[in-house]
Amino acid sequence: MSAETDEQGRLYIPKELREKFGEKFQIVTYEDRIELLPVADDPLAAVRDAAGELAETPIAEIERDIDAQAEADAGGDGTEQ
Repeated sequence: MSAETDEQGRLYIPKELREKFGEKFQIVTYEDRIELLPVADDPLAAVRDAAGELAETPIAEIERDIDAQAEADAGGDGTEQ
């Protein structure tokens, strides 16, 4: 799909894309291109949805899991020396 800007530099996003991704976009620039990233109407709700069941997990449990994974990645056996 391609699009062109009008005389005033506006870019029109086709209706089917607006219906799928919404009306708000973050513009990300790179050396050789730009990208439009959809912005959720309620960003906090979007984060909660992305977190899924993790959002209901107590922080202490998440911290224990992170510590255990860090030790496993470091090759530790969980005992201090």
